[in-house]
Amino acid sequence: MVPRSICSESCTPGYRKAAREGEPLCCFDCVPCSQGEISNDTDTVKCKKCPENQWPNERHDRCIKKVIEFLAFSEPLGLTLGISAGFLSLLTALVLFFFIKYRDTPIIKANNRGLSYLLLVALMFCFLCSFIFIDRPRKLTCMLRQTVFAVIFSVSVSSILAKTILVVLAFKATHPSSSARRWLGSQMPICIVSFCSLVQILICIIWIVKSPPFPEMNLASSKEKVIFACNEGDPIFFYCMLGYMGLLATVSFVVAFLSRNLPGSFNEAKLITFSMLVFVSVWISFIPAYLSTRGKYMVAVEVFAILCSSAGLLGCVFFPKCYIIVMRPDRNTREHLVGKHHFANKR
Repeated sequence: MVPRSICSESCTPGYRKAAREGEPLCCFDCVPCSQGEISNDTDTVKCKKCPENQWPNERHDRCIKKVIEFLAFSEPLGLTLGISAGFLSLLTALVLFFFIKYRDTPIIKANNRGLSYLLLVALMFCFLCSFIFIDRPRKLTCMLRQTVFAVIFSVSVSSILAKTILVVLAFKATHPSSSARRWLGSQMPICIVSFCSLVQILICIIWIVKSPPFPEMNLASSKEKVIFACNEGDPIFFYCMLGYMGLLATVSFVVAFLSRNLPGSFNEAKLITFSMLVFVSVWISFIPAYLSTRGKYMVAVEVFAILCSSAGLLGCVFFPKCYIIVMRPDRNTREHLVGKHHFANKR
């Protein structure tokens, strides 16, 4: 046999030569290139590192572009969330239509029609604001995502709080000597909603001025893909926004819970108690889920929390009334709402 002048086979692309200690230069091992590196020549001594926006293919012989990841309408997750948001917003519009159509019935008049309309409109925008979170992040959408969501949700929760306070005051005002009657004017709920929403608006304005959110391509979080997401700027503002919304929800829940045993004519407090329990539970579960995910799944978790909490408010507060309006019109009377014992006492 013809003798060979080397003791090792040539290293193919994707590998590099590693000399064997104490042996001639013709003796070497072929070592695979490390993660993030390639070799596209035979018998390469050193592998080359891929650029930050690229990643080696399976054979480590060429660099390919990393996949840009964001929550898009073109994928099943984004499409499902988008369809759910659209359906729930149309459902809210249908409930608003029923409330306007039957606005002169006792069950609608008994629970402050103006606040009900405001809450339904706010819930409709809560569902619609989910669309801002889906699709490719842009400078404008990044600035609007959290701020629009925060303001709309603050209007919703403050409307719930105003409803609860009105329920308590309305019960106390039934006593002739009560001083609560003077607080039952139309200005009181407007002041509550305006003040509570204004605080959240100020937080969002300071956030946008000091450290506005912006689109960012994160190359370091994942080795195989580029995470394209919104950088929230200073996280303190994000958690201040969530904390204030949680404070409003907690106050609404406590007030509604304490007034849950009021007479049947004002049993909306029970519905509000359950709705705020659902709302608070969703957002308490949201925080650990949000912090433990990355990329498009982090955005999907927040959209899911927005849809679930808004749907909880819609279902718990308004669906029982819609059931009575559509299915049980015989219960939509002043006598049934106030209670027969009330009329007996008046006689």
